[in-house]
Amino acid sequence: MFDFLVEGFSFRQTPAVLSVSELAQMGPVREPARNQVSRLMRHFLERFFNHESASPDGDAKTLLVQIACGAALPGFAVAMWLDPIYHRPTPVPYWLQVNHHLFFVLYSFVAMGIAMVFEWDMFFPDLLDVQILKTLPVRDRNVFLGRVAAIGVLVGAFLADSNFLAPIILHITVNPPHPARFTEGHLLAVLLSGLFSAACTLALQGTMLSLLGERVFRRLSLLLQGLLIAAFVMMLLLFPAYSGLLPAMLRSGSVYALCFPPFWFLGIYQCAIEGAGAPPIFTTLARIGVMATGTAIGVTMLTYPIAYVRRVRQVIEGPGKQGTARRITAPLGRLAGRVFDGVVLRRPLRRALYWFISQTLFRVQRYRIYLVLYCGVGLSVVLATIFNFRVMRGEVLLEIPADGVRAAVAIVGLWTIVGLRIALGSAGNRTGSWIFHVLLGRPPEMSAAMELSRSAQAWVVTWSSVVTLGAILLLRAIAPGLRSLPTTAAQLVVGIGFCFLLTDLFFLRFTRIAFAGERPRESSGVAFAVLIYFTLFPAVVAASGGLQYWVERSVLYAGIVIGILAAAHAGLQRMHRGFLQEYSDCPALEDGEEEFPINLGLRD
Repeated sequence: MFDFLVEGFSFRQTPAVLSVSELAQMGPVREPARNQVSRLMRHFLERFFNHESASPDGDAKTLLVQIACGAALPGFAVAMWLDPIYHRPTPVPYWLQVNHHLFFVLYSFVAMGIAMVFEWDMFFPDLLDVQILKTLPVRDRNVFLGRVAAIGVLVGAFLADSNFLAPIILHITVNPPHPARFTEGHLLAVLLSGLFSAACTLALQGTMLSLLGERVFRRLSLLLQGLLIAAFVMMLLLFPAYSGLLPAMLRSGSVYALCFPPFWFLGIYQCAIEGAGAPPIFTTLARIGVMATGTAIGVTMLTYPIAYVRRVRQVIEGPGKQGTARRITAPLGRLAGRVFDGVVLRRPLRRALYWFISQTLFRVQRYRIYLVLYCGVGLSVVLATIFNFRVMRGEVLLEIPADGVRAAVAIVGLWTIVGLRIALGSAGNRTGSWIFHVLLGRPPEMSAAMELSRSAQAWVVTWSSVVTLGAILLLRAIAPGLRSLPTTAAQLVVGIGFCFLLTDLFFLRFTRIAFAGERPRESSGVAFAVLIYFTLFPAVVAASGGLQYWVERSVLYAGIVIGILAAAHAGLQRMHRGFLQEYSDCPALEDGEEEFPINLGLRD
């Protein structure tokens, strides 16, 4: 696959099978001539998909195929879906056509932005690059040019991959009056949209590294990644909301239209198709889009070399001394940990696994990145739920409905628990969990299994409750109509109660030690999250809203709701105890024996 990308996107024919004598007559094998820059470009391009965060199992080619298929299919599916709309007897309204054009521009913008954020840490040298490449007879200039070339190939390949399927059938499904102009406008708009998104991400990194330095950039990096993912995904989730307001927003010349980047490239789309007949607002947006793209590329070209040099120097010099704030907060953290150990984690085994989870999840870079990206997607879902657009007297207004705020409480808890369940059930740190198998056995005794299970559930309940409580306080600040004491009490009761119930539900059959699961073979975390979103998500949101109304009505109803939640919690805990007992009664595994796929997990 990498050969396909690097060698000029040319397909290779399968060589014919030759005899030994024919192979001998061909002479020695001649490798294609490549200089240092091309070899370094291939190396860095492979590292984009074969580093620890992207491919912990080292299967980069499988990951690359999955990304390529996943990025290309949405645009193709939407282009197919438009076929019955454009082949009806009645003509399609003008602004509905504009909405369809907006989707393709928006998708290119979002897909390219998410891809760049995911590869955020690979655009600049890390410690491994510096330690290995500095010892080789390779010029620093060639290393820099190789990385720049790899970034260019990555951007170009992903930009083409996410947009090349839709134009193949779009002119057939849409049946435009001028197919050539339509295809030209579509390609120009989507490519410039994705290029602007990629250039902005690189420009942001380069500017921060150049001005703030490596130490400050590292502290803000994860936060920026989460916010950017939230912004990109929220743009896509809110598309049905603001696409219906598109005529009013563009006709009124709203500030939302002039400051929303996908609208700029929509202007390029419409101007390329309609020419001089396009509305004046599209001409204005097209000019802004062209200027913004040129500016983003210029800033990237200016700041990237400076940031590259600073990054290399600071990686060599090291992180430096511990800051004053860290020296002050570290003793306070240790004191809080001792208090928590004495109150909640009294038993040594439960305390050991609890801090094992904390150290692994917050210190391993791969898990930190995954959690930040997952939180960014969750934040976008919450914002898409609580924000609503409405047109009044030709102006676009932003509203925060009460039902959306009530639903957001359950969404925060559900999204947090699902993310932690996927992380704790992963196989990313199996080498660090050997001590539990040595001391407790495989499987452990029932008492030890209960302690391990309660420790993991306590960790998830603690942090999901903290996140839910913070969300409730934040929602209370931005929603003036929900600041009464009964409403806040109802949100607290239902939010914290759902944290316990959802933890019981998702950890019902969880019997392994955290981070010591098997390698994923039959399913993936993404598929699991999508399944949960489309099945359990609506039920949890509806139940949360209904129970909050009940708790608000009277103290009696609040007591009934608390009793129902407590009874459900006790029932799920009893079921979980039965699964643990069944697991503990299984015969012990021998050294080096895996539970799957040798005996399909059916030990007798």
